[in-house]
Amino acid sequence: MAVATSLIPGLDDIVERGDPQRRAKALRQISDLFLQGASRFGPEHVNLFDGILTGLVSESEIGAQVELAERLAAVPNAPPTLVNRLVHADEVAIAGPLLRHSPLIDQPTLIDIARAKGQGHLLAISGRQTLSADLTDVIVNRGDREVVRSVAANAGALFSPTGYSGLVKRAGDDGILALAVGQREDISPALLESLLAGSVDVVRRRLFEAANPARKAAINKTMIAIIGGSKRATPSRDFSAAQRAVISRHQADGLHEATLLEIAKAHNYEESIATLSAMSGIRISTIETLMTGERHDPILIMGKSLGLEWATVRALILLRLGPNRVPSATDIEMARVNFERLVTSTAQRVMNFWKARQSA
Repeated sequence: MAVATSLIPGLDDIVERGDPQRRAKALRQISDLFLQGASRFGPEHVNLFDGILTGLVSESEIGAQVELAERLAAVPNAPPTLVNRLVHADEVAIAGPLLRHSPLIDQPTLIDIARAKGQGHLLAISGRQTLSADLTDVIVNRGDREVVRSVAANAGALFSPTGYSGLVKRAGDDGILALAVGQREDISPALLESLLAGSVDVVRRRLFEAANPARKAAINKTMIAIIGGSKRATPSRDFSAAQRAVISRHQADGLHEATLLEIAKAHNYEESIATLSAMSGIRISTIETLMTGERHDPILIMGKSLGLEWATVRALILLRLGPNRVPSATDIEMARVNFERLVTSTAQRVMNFWKARQSA
């Protein structure tokens, strides 16, 4: 590399014994030289630059490596050994630009990095223009909430049946993810039904509003099937005696959370539903439909909207499951965390939507 040596006197000494500042300066100058001629360079020239830049980068400051990675990320003939070294860096600031954009990173390398590195690396990979199903399997399995939302929203990502099932399962307690998955064009009717069945009403409504005409028809058809199946599976109950008891209690002493807690802990289903109806202004039939769904979310929303304590909400969850079913500690803890995170104003908006829909 005679040109590089003439521009940077003592380059060999810098590569072997230079301090980080001298290395960073030389790295920038050599990379400038490469980028200026990259479009004209053949493999032999790229290999020459590869050897020099790889020798310089190993002991350079992190900032210089970050800058270099950003500059090389979109270059189709970037030095391959150098790119491979940078993309395996533990610092996501270095590896990230290449993971997101570099066309030189093949699928096996991406999969290996996705399996071994942290959430920042996974997030960077999730933003690539295209992702194979084998790669998204790893991302869905290992990614945190932000990562999985990102990959679900990536139109260039492909998903295997296993990957899609993982997305739908994780969307059960993540409305934003449910919206991203539900808006994908490649979701199958069966998975769309599973997604809608596991989503709260407000997510279903937003999915419907954001859908194109063909998808709206599919959502409508699926919801009719879900609601019809729920009605067939749920035996009718007689709430007349419970309503009379609630009215009598209301006239005598008023309706209080302590009373609801006591009734729910006694597994008095009809009176608990009738009390919730009186406290919320939502019809008994609507509350029973919400209570008999597959998820706890409606109970969390009603509890937060009414200002109930967690102990009462927990008793309603146990009531919903029945006296002979005990939820796992993980399930209850997840419900508690979701209840604590739920914003009162959001819960009240959902309650108002339920009231408006039942009036319509």
